[in-house]
Amino acid sequence: MAYFFSEPSRTFSEYLLVPGYSSAECLPDNVSLKTPLVKFNKGEEPAITMNIPLTSAIMQSVSDDKMAVALAKEGGLSFIFGSQTIENQAAMVRRVKTYKAGFVPSDSNVKPTATLNDILKLKEEKGHSTVAVTEDGTKHGKLVGIVTSRDYRVSRMSGEELVQDFMTPLDKLITAPANTSLKVANDIIWDNKLNSLPILDDEGHLLYFVFRKDYHSHKDNPLENLDSHKKYIVGAGINTRDFAERVPALINAGADVLCIDSSEGYSEWQKITLKWIRDNYGDTVKCGAGNVVDAEGFRFLAECGADFIKVGIGGGSICITREQKGIGRGQATALIEVCKARDEYFKETGIYIPVCSDGGIVHDYHFTLALAMGADFLMLGRYFARFDESPTNKVMVGGTFMKEYWGEGSARAKNWQRYDLGGSKKLSFEEGVDSYVPYAGSLKDNLALTLSKVRHTMCNCGAVTIPELQQKAKLTLVSATSIIEGGAHDVVLKEHTRSEH
Repeated sequence: MAYFFSEPSRTFSEYLLVPGYSSAECLPDNVSLKTPLVKFNKGEEPAITMNIPLTSAIMQSVSDDKMAVALAKEGGLSFIFGSQTIENQAAMVRRVKTYKAGFVPSDSNVKPTATLNDILKLKEEKGHSTVAVTEDGTKHGKLVGIVTSRDYRVSRMSGEELVQDFMTPLDKLITAPANTSLKVANDIIWDNKLNSLPILDDEGHLLYFVFRKDYHSHKDNPLENLDSHKKYIVGAGINTRDFAERVPALINAGADVLCIDSSEGYSEWQKITLKWIRDNYGDTVKCGAGNVVDAEGFRFLAECGADFIKVGIGGGSICITREQKGIGRGQATALIEVCKARDEYFKETGIYIPVCSDGGIVHDYHFTLALAMGADFLMLGRYFARFDESPTNKVMVGGTFMKEYWGEGSARAKNWQRYDLGGSKKLSFEEGVDSYVPYAGSLKDNLALTLSKVRHTMCNCGAVTIPELQQKAKLTLVSATSIIEGGAHDVVLKEHTRSEH
């Protein structure tokens, strides 16, 4: 007869935190969100830590090199998606590791034969007022001029004017060579009262822009996540099919940590993949595994040598695994059981294996709940997909700006490796959807608000570190009626100003 769990599986929304004693030291500014990323022995420091407990999901619609840099600046980490060619993924990793702070690749580019309408459309899509004009319209083409909002008056122009007729041409621009340091670039900007400085190679190809507004960038990112060479830390997703080719390419490109991207991690395929990594690299290559939803799955991956273990099946906003296959478990219940198994394993072996909660996050307070339940860090897809830095298009839907967002199990992603059970090399049926999420603006601003809520809630619980929160937190189940009580009720709202995040 099948095994039946005695308790129903529960979601984050079924729990609340009960306040604890807050001392005078419990101030949001005193809260540290530092957390281990990979396993370590008792009494030792982990090889990799993060300054905030957040990673972006291994998804085409979430984690590319642009997202990786933006999140590392804030103290987190991105796992660049693996459902692409090995060469393309390695190139993304390499771009993160060679990223020069303050030197920004041009994101808005046109040919000289483009029109003002093209400029206006690009400005609406990208949000940038500085557009590079290159011979071939690419970001590293030969620079012939730039267009800023000072170069045109929409009210006095038809929109059909050619860019080459109103741009600021190259001979009127101040530029700098490739070997220019950031300090020198900033001096040129300030001395010449510029808003931007193009950096060109010897042949005149555009390499980067340095912007006046980014002058204080390094001061604005005190938690940035850096390796020993002051390069941004970046992760990458792998699968259980082509790991023998993909892993060496990603390591050579500079990836700091890998993660097996799979909808279900309790399998021989993950065991084989981890064994190959250990046989070829020992413990020098860090690799997480998952996903699992119970203690048995955790123990299996721990003994296979996983450096961290991801928890969650079917809880993602675009995931329909539960609907399609009836497989999964409520995220809160799964996380609580796995974290308990993690603690028991630590007592037995002296090895601490961080747990990543992947999926099920709907509201900002769920972040703190997941940490209180034992998660060392979270992996988020929908949350990060809403921002400027995600790789998807910003589109207008019903009068509102949205960002495209699709699951790795959708027909659009065609990531059959993630759902591989050793059969034919194809996606037999969809386990994810193709969708939109409301556009939310920049990562930095939104993340600052979310983490402010986390820090304030931790103080309410009497904790200023994540381990202290896990030790002191008091959690209570809530009834359906009390969930209604928790929101605005029995009043007429003047306007709808609350947001999901």
